[in-house]
Amino acid sequence: MTFAFRIDRGSGVPSYVQLVQQVQQALRLGLLAPGDRLPTARAVVEATALNPNTVLKAYRELEHQGLVETRRRHGTFVTGTLGAAAADSPWREELADVVARAEAAGLERDDLAALFSAVLAAHFAPEGTDAVHHQQS
Repeated sequence: MTFAFRIDRGSGVPSYVQLVQQVQQALRLGLLAPGDRLPTARAVVEATALNPNTVLKAYRELEHQGLVETRRRHGTFVTGTLGAAAADSPWREELADVVARAEAAGLERDDLAALFSAVLAAHFAPEGTDAVHHQQS
């Protein structure tokens, strides 16, 4: 499988964190699986114009998390997994419908992302904690 990174320089998220998050998301969606090879650091540098140390830092972090293993002269390979939300999950279609309806109602990408993050935080708040709810007057 071919995997390509995208860097959003305006996001405020450090580039190496974006790389790590993209691998994590691909693992959760089943787009990457154990045995898959990540692009070489050189290929990522050429495709994204990142500093080689940034790419290596991301790969080291993924290795530290137990998600990849770097084999000298062979590359970096996925060794771990995350989650179980397959890319063809029926939830994907349902969420796409929600996004389309929100966009039609005037919400922009960042608005929807903030709203979704708030709902996730409230829903998955650790037991014994009270989720803070804000009501508009």
